[in-house]
Amino acid sequence: MVVEVFKTNVNEIESSEILIRKVLDHFPDSQVNFDMEDCDKILRVEAKRVIPEKIIAILNANGYSCEVLT
Repeated sequence: MVVEVFKTNVNEIESSEILIRKVLDHFPDSQVNFDMEDCDKILRVEAKRVIPEKIIAILNANGYSCEVLT
């Protein structure tokens, strides 16, 4: 399994839940969660294969910033 970590600007729990469902639509066999307590509003995606550009595009399309955390 691969774990990819992203920095986002998602602030609301409701928004994070919607975004998790959207990510799971594209990566159904993955585990997706937000760490809303972290200052970077971390999004973690664990899957056999993660395409960071697709995750970023999903969040951007919904009005949020997202970048791979290095």
